[in-house]
Amino acid sequence: MLNAVLRGLAAASLAVLPLTVSTPVHAAETLPLSEAIAALPVADESREGYTRDAFRHWSTGDDPDDGCSTRSEVLIDEAVEPPAVGSRCRLSGGSWWSYYDQVWVTSASGLDIDHMVPLAEAWDSGASAWSAQRREVYANDQGAATSLVAVTARSNRSKADQDPAQWLPPAAGVHCRYAAEWVGTKLRWALSADQAEMAALAEVAAGCPEQTVTYEPVP
Repeated sequence: MLNAVLRGLAAASLAVLPLTVSTPVHAAETLPLSEAIAALPVADESREGYTRDAFRHWSTGDDPDDGCSTRSEVLIDEAVEPPAVGSRCRLSGGSWWSYYDQVWVTSASGLDIDHMVPLAEAWDSGASAWSAQRREVYANDQGAATSLVAVTARSNRSKADQDPAQWLPPAAGVHCRYAAEWVGTKLRWALSADQAEMAALAEVAAGCPEQTVTYEPVP
């Protein structure tokens, strides 16, 4: 009888366990651009040991059953006019707005998917200490709309692995947005910035008094 009572109490305890165990919530934060820049950790950068292969991409995307890679999913998500999706996620038609250079693109093959903070820059800024799994998640991050950006191949390759001290979009009118998305990505992934980068971001922010940065930290 006693054993039966004990088993009953144990079962009752297990039944309520999910209600008493909580997962940490990382709520989105919004800051003025200047305050977001000030929140970045400052550190020297080092590219020692970097290889692009350290960041596995493009993966099978958010839905491994649809046959679409991360690249294709970003193209579908960011299309102004949705493309037709054929077998093996082949895209046809559609249109996109490349905000870096203010250009309309009507062929998916004319677009690159830019890592807002390039892989090499992420490595320099803290990702060199990450696990291979975390670097893969970073390289395929669809958890924030600004982490991966569909832009013209020309603008993406002009940017390459440069930070805002070395490169800003050719369309001057989008510099506030670009700086906010850059800073938000670094804060999301707890990446650092060097002194030249901080100075360049502060210079942009001086002309963007109304610009805010919204980001959700990755656990």
